Amino acid sequence: MAAQNHRFISPSTGCPAGFGSRSGSRNISREADSLPADETQEGVNVLADAGGICYGDYLQLEKVLSAQEPQSRVHGKEVHDEHLFIITHQAYELWFKQVIFEIDSIREWFMKESFHEARMLEVIKRLQRVVMIIKLLVDQVLILETMTPLDFMDFRDYLSSASGFQSLQFRLLENKLGIKTEYRVRYNQSNYQRVYEDKPAELAALKASEEEPSLSDLVQQWLERTPGLNDDFNFSARYKDTIEKILEDSMKQINEEKNVTMKKHLLSNYRKKKEQFDSIFEPEIHLALVKRGERRFTHKALLGALMISMYSEEPRFHQPHQLLIALMDIDSLITKWRYNHVMLVQRMLGSSQLGTGGSSGYQYLRSTLSERYKVFIDLFNMSTFLVPRHLIPPLTEQMKCTLRTHNYEDKNVEVGNVAEK
Repeated sequence: MAAQNHRFISPSTGCPAGFGSRSGSRNISREADSLPADETQEGVNVLADAGGICYGDYLQLEKVLSAQEPQSRVHGKEVHDEHLFIITHQAYELWFKQVIFEIDSIREWFMKESFHEARMLEVIKRLQRVVMIIKLLVDQVLILETMTPLDFMDFRDYLSSASGFQSLQFRLLENKLGIKTEYRVRYNQSNYQRVYEDKPAELAALKASEEEPSLSDLVQQWLERTPGLNDDFNFSARYKDTIEKILEDSMKQINEEKNVTMKKHLLSNYRKKKEQFDSIFEPEIHLALVKRGERRFTHKALLGALMISMYSEEPRFHQPHQLLIALMDIDSLITKWRYNHVMLVQRMLGSSQLGTGGSSGYQYLRSTLSERYKVFIDLFNMSTFLVPRHLIPPLTEQMKCTLRTHNYEDKNVEVGNVAEK
C-alpha cells in the first residue's frame, strides 16, 4: 500500500491519470505520429508569404500608441495616473469622431429631396449604434473614478489651461444634433467659440456646424410629412374632437362632485390640462412656447410625432417610432454623461474650484444639466398628450391601407408623401 502511495505522488510517474510517465510519454509520442493532422492548425502566414498590409499599419498603431505624452514626464516628474487621464480622454475623442461620422451620414440621407422608406432600417441601426457608443462613454467615467482627488492633484497643474470645455468634437456633436446657441448657458454662449480664435480651421468648422441643418431640423422636416396630417384623415381635427370629448366628460364629473375641496382640486387640474391641450391645438400658443425655450419642434412636426406615437402599432409607423425612441435615448444618455462628468468634477475638485479652462468648474457643468440642453425635449413630453388606446381616433379605411402597406415601386416617393401620391 505504501509503495502504491509512493508511486501516486512520485514525480517520475507524472499525474495520477498516467500522463507524463516515461513509458507513457513514449507511447503518446508514437500515437501522435499516427494521428491525422489537425485541420484547425493548417494555413499559411499570408502577410509573410504573399505580402499586404499588417495589423499595426492598418490601424496606424505607431501613431496612436505614441500619442500619449504626460506633461508630468515632460517636466521630469512623471505622475502615474496622468497616463490614464490621457488615454481615457483620447478614447472619448475617438468615440466622438465615430458618433459624428454616424450622425453626418444620417443627416446626409435626410437632406436628400426624397427619403426612401427602405433606408429607415439603416438609419435606425446607425442611431442605435450611436446609443451604444454613448452608453460606453457614460460608463467610461467610472474608470476615471479609480483616481483619488490626491492622485488628480498630483498632475492637475500640468494641464495648464487645457480643459474638456475646449473639445471641438463635442461642440460639433452638440450642434449637429441640434443645440442652438441661444439655448446654451451664458458662459457657454460667450466663450465656446473664443477658445478656437487662434485655430481658424477649427473655428470655421464650428461655425459651419451652426449654420448647417442639424439632425433635429431634418427630423422635424421629415415629421411634417407624416401621412395623415395633410390628407383627408386630418389627424389634428380628429384628435381635437377626442380631447374636447374627454374634457367635456371631465367637466361633468367636476360639476357632480359634492366635496368642495375635491371639486376645487379637480377644477384646477382641468384648467391646467386644458391649457396644455390648447398649446398643441393653437399654433400661436405653441410658437410662444418655442420662443420661451420650452419647446423646440415646429407645430406640425410635433403633431407628426404625436400621431406616430399614438399609432405606433400600425406597421407603417413601427420604424418611425423606433427612430423617435432612439433620439430620446441619445438625449437621455448625453444627459447622463454630463451628470457623471459633473459628479466626477465635484469628487475631484469640490464645488468651488475654478475649472482649468477658466469656467466656474462644477457650478458651470451643473448648469448644463438643465432641459435647455435636451435637443429632443418635445419627444420626452409627448406622453402629456397621449390618450388611452380605446380613445385614440379610429383610422379610416383609406388610412388603414396607407399605414399597413409599404410602397417601394416608385423610388422617388418620400416616406411622408405616399398618402398624397
